Amino acid sequence: MNSSTVAQTPSVLILGIGNLLWADEGFGVRAVEALHQHYEFADNVTLMDGGTQGIYLVQHVRDADILVVFDAVDYGLPPGTMKRVEGDEVPKFLGAKKISLHQTGFQEVLAMAEMCDDAPEQLLLVGVQPVELEDFGGSLRPELKAQIGPCIDLVLDYLAGFGVQATKRDVALPPETTIGCEVMLLGRYEEERPDEDTACRLGDERLLADERWQAPEDFEREIEMVLADVPQSQPEGESA
Repeated sequence: MNSSTVAQTPSVLILGIGNLLWADEGFGVRAVEALHQHYEFADNVTLMDGGTQGIYLVQHVRDADILVVFDAVDYGLPPGTMKRVEGDEVPKFLGAKKISLHQTGFQEVLAMAEMCDDAPEQLLLVGVQPVELEDFGGSLRPELKAQIGPCIDLVLDYLAGFGVQATKRDVALPPETTIGCEVMLLGRYEEERPDEDTACRLGDERLLADERWQAPEDFEREIEMVLADVPQSQPEGESA
C-alpha cells in the first residue's frame, strides 16, 4: 500500500455491486448497506448501492481517488471464503469466472475510467465466494451473512492506512434509513418472500406445463404471416 500517492483528503467511493434477486449475488449490496447502518464517514467518503448499474457508475468511479468494491466473486475457493484483491488484479478477478452480467459491466466501467485517464489511484475488491446463486428471490446464505462483519473490518483497516477514518454510530440506523431501495430491505425481503408453491425459484413449470400455452408448430411461417399484415411504406412521391 502506498498512501503517499493519494491526496491528503482523498475522494473515496465505497461501492456494493450485485443482484439482490439471486441469493448470494447480492452480497456486495448487503455489505455496503450494513456499513452505512453502523458507521459514518466524513463528506469525502461516499457509500453507494451500485446494484447492477454497470456503465452508469463510470462517472462516480472516475471521481474517486480510492475505490472500494464489495462483491460476490467466484475465486474457485470453498463457499463462504473471503478474499481481498488490490490494484491491477481487480479486473482480472472480476472477469476470470463471471457469475453475473453485472461483473462484465463493472469491468467495462474500470476500463472506461482507465481510457479517460481517470482511474482511481487505489482500488480494493473485497469479495466472498458464493454458496448459492440459483435461487431466484432468495437471500444471503448464512455463510455469507457471517462474512459481512469481517469484510467491513477489513475495509475500515484498509482505509485507515490512507488516513480515512470511520466513526461507529452510537446507535445503528434503523433499516428504513437505507442507501438502497426500501422495498428490498433485508428483513422485509426475507419475511415477505412467498413460499415455493406460490412463487417459482428456478423456472416456472406451471406455465411450461399449462396446456393453454402451445409453442408455434412453424415459427418462421407465423413470423411471415405477421409481417405480411404489416403495411409496407410507400416510396416518397408515390401513392397507394
